[in-house]
Amino acid sequence: MDVYSYLTMRRVVLASASPRRRELLAAARIACRVAPADIPEVLGEGETAEQYVARLASEKAAAALAGADELVLAADTTVVVDGQVLEKPGDAEDAARMLRLLSGKTHMVLTGICWRDGERARVAVERTLVRVARLSEEDIRTYVESGEPFGKAGAYGIQGMFSRWVDGVEGCYFNVVGLPVGRVWRELEMLAASLADARS
Repeated sequence: MDVYSYLTMRRVVLASASPRRRELLAAARIACRVAPADIPEVLGEGETAEQYVARLASEKAAAALAGADELVLAADTTVVVDGQVLEKPGDAEDAARMLRLLSGKTHMVLTGICWRDGERARVAVERTLVRVARLSEEDIRTYVESGEPFGKAGAYGIQGMFSRWVDGVEGCYFNVVGLPVGRVWRELEMLAASLADARS
């Protein structure tokens, strides 16, 4: 089964409240309805960052309220620098702490994605490297006061004010925004193909 036929059979459910993910899907002309799944986001003991985002995406997809004719997409993004996992900052002080860790370094952005159609699922992790210029304390104060760091993994949004301090990106830019759209589409194509194989 080709992916276009598949999408005529299944409506996509986005198991995320992120407006950025919804906007990226809309830009790629992937229609969806939004049904956020509430899953505790706690790194397990001995769990790697890659395992963590893959697990959360899988759990969110499984927890989403979807009908029999719906296809669920879930994702989870985190930032890793110097072996530390940086999620969404709890407050201004936490945001400033994270920004100091990112200053003058290259960090990794990981997004786990999961497509689920009933009991059939595909899980993948996309990796992108981001180089950040050295931030002064004034840079950090100004950025935190802008309010942009809140609600974002690693305390920054690459598509906003923070772009002035991004020296380079290796890999998928959209992954840093919150959803690696190209990888999402390829995984959907493979899910459609696996469904066709199962029926043949």
